Amino acid sequence: MGDKAHAHTGAAGRASTAGHPSSLRNVVLVGHSGSGKTTLVEALAQTAGAVNRAGRVEDGSTVSDHDGIEHRQRRSVQLSLVPVEWGGVRINLLDTPGYADFVGELRAGLRAADAALFVVSAAQEADAVAGATRAVWEECAAVGMPRAIVVTHLDTARTSFDAMTRICGEIFGGDDPDAVLPLHLPVHGPEGPDGHAPLTGLTGLLSQRIFDYSSGERTQNPPAEDQQGALADARNRLIEGIIAESEDETLMDRYLDGADIDVKTLVDDLERAVARGTFHPVLTAAPATEGAHQGIGTVELLDLITGGFPTPLERPLPAVTTLHGDPLPALGCDARGPLVAEVVKTASDPYVGRLSLVRVFSGTLRSDDTVHVFGHGLTDPGHEARPFHESEIRVGALSSPFGKQQRPLTECVAGDLACVARLGTAETGDTLSDPDHPLLMEPWTMPDPLLPLAIEAHSKADEDKLSESLARLVAEDPTMRLEQNQDTHQVVLWCLGEAHLDVALDRLRSRYGVQVDAVPHRVALRETFAGPSTGRGRHVKQSGGHGQYAICEIDVEPLPPGSGIEFIDKVVGGSVPRQFIPSVEKGIRTQAARGVATGHPLVDLRVTLRDGKSHSVDSSDAAFQTAGALALREAAADTRIQLLEPVAEIRVLVPDDCVGQVMSDLSGRRGRVVGTEQSGPGRTLVRAEVPELEIGRYAVDLRSLSHGAGRFDRTYTRHEAMPTQLADRMREQQHNGVNGT
Repeated sequence: MGDKAHAHTGAAGRASTAGHPSSLRNVVLVGHSGSGKTTLVEALAQTAGAVNRAGRVEDGSTVSDHDGIEHRQRRSVQLSLVPVEWGGVRINLLDTPGYADFVGELRAGLRAADAALFVVSAAQEADAVAGATRAVWEECAAVGMPRAIVVTHLDTARTSFDAMTRICGEIFGGDDPDAVLPLHLPVHGPEGPDGHAPLTGLTGLLSQRIFDYSSGERTQNPPAEDQQGALADARNRLIEGIIAESEDETLMDRYLDGADIDVKTLVDDLERAVARGTFHPVLTAAPATEGAHQGIGTVELLDLITGGFPTPLERPLPAVTTLHGDPLPALGCDARGPLVAEVVKTASDPYVGRLSLVRVFSGTLRSDDTVHVFGHGLTDPGHEARPFHESEIRVGALSSPFGKQQRPLTECVAGDLACVARLGTAETGDTLSDPDHPLLMEPWTMPDPLLPLAIEAHSKADEDKLSESLARLVAEDPTMRLEQNQDTHQVVLWCLGEAHLDVALDRLRSRYGVQVDAVPHRVALRETFAGPSTGRGRHVKQSGGHGQYAICEIDVEPLPPGSGIEFIDKVVGGSVPRQFIPSVEKGIRTQAARGVATGHPLVDLRVTLRDGKSHSVDSSDAAFQTAGALALREAAADTRIQLLEPVAEIRVLVPDDCVGQVMSDLSGRRGRVVGTEQSGPGRTLVRAEVPELEIGRYAVDLRSLSHGAGRFDRTYTRHEAMPTQLADRMREQQHNGVNGT
């Protein structure tokens, strides 16, 4: 591995179609923002001959980052597919954003992939393996996904490959740091005026040869004598790590007895261990220097992908059931098997319209096929499941995406990915199958968006387009949730973070031509009576013809939380005619919904209609409704109105060393910690009850507190009395027209 000579196996700008799952590799690139994933994809595409020249993130010329937002922000914000060919194998490179706000795109990439490249930056040192990246590593480990590590930015000053390898071994190796070892060592040239030695090549530990790129071509040379001692220790450790994972139990004994293990045996065992997910090689890569056809380390990395990463045939498929949820025998990745495919991403193209990126797990998807679409999109943790939907749709044009380009396809075999244009109402997470034998794939989850953004249309013209634009925006991004809040009458976009909010607003403006204004997000408060009271509603008017006459007297007393409004009729003697008692109740309930002090709904009261008066001609339904409302307002004026605020139960999962900070922060938010428990190695689950007024920005604040490693969910539990001082401040804000979090 790493010694094979490859010519460019494809004309620039073209990608071949896979004819069989065995000639496919689906690889997702994972890493912290700024670690160099997109630059690495460019370098691999150039080495494979898919592009003539590697683009740069800084000038917006990369294949992966083709969206205008990505050009403006100079970072990836969405999943991008870049297929290349190497040694007769089609490699689907799935470039994902590294910023935590776009973890939904990362999860889509993980669903579509069979192996992962974790990209870490030597220039970022301690931040190179961020908490969020570690969490993804653990997630991949739980399902046995093969992983390799690529160290980038070794061509910058004050970087150390040895230090990064040690960090990766400690963090990713867990109990077995020898499962994370380098395959090559970087070679640096003479130091420049700044004291920095540029990266010029690699030393293959198994081949014991140096691959030098300084001339612009990849040449092989034996290491110098003064290097051989240092290389021997690294080589021996690598060989021992490979042998420890070998299925040949006699290999270690032969090695310890001094037998010479041939390189082919070691390479074969290495590739099998990588494919099984039990050994994780560390490599390095750098873009091509001026005039070079290949980036440093890119040939070795492509060889590892084609030789060490599994084909779709070797990876288990997600579970499949009938439409009623009955389990079925496990399917295999067979191009001639029953059709089972899944929408892993939904996007919009300004020329083509709605595009669905589909991973075919079994069978073959062809243009003009009729498919059964079934599902409910992805699940939203903490929220009710979306209603199921199904339809039969004729597949339109198939294409293979290459960045923003769409290259026509006639079919897509099991294990491959393709874009389908205008796939009806299909959503991310939906299953495509044969209409005669419809199936449903086990759903996958997305993180719950927990940062609210309340918006209003900027103008009447924007208001006319806002509803449709928001629906399309949310359909494309399952990590975004749209809420029409019936209590606060606000339109709220729930997102994963501030960067996610910025992208949503940018897309509304640039893609859909809608301008919106962000307004303070209001929390649904309630009112109740602090004590018992009485009220008299008198509505008497005479203006010619029929007048209006209604008088009612009520008693009001508070009830326990969650009781709502209870109405009791204790009228005797017919002082309020029976036909008008429902009118009094309706007026009271209508007034309660409007509130009596701050405009928030009035709850948890027992209202007793005690007495009243009527007129044989002028009394009416409307008059007694008005009298009931007036009576409730008068009762409210004679007692203190208590503001109630919603309280949420939150479950915060953080590394053990962050627990103290998190608990202190929750206390500062008027929270009550109700328990803690261990939740896996090195992680603690903190359960607390916190007023919702205090956690509007908790999604952002927790990320800062936990260095990106914490996550939480929230569930509404109840409304409870707000502290008097805070309630008075809220009333003042209400009076001044400010009511937000």
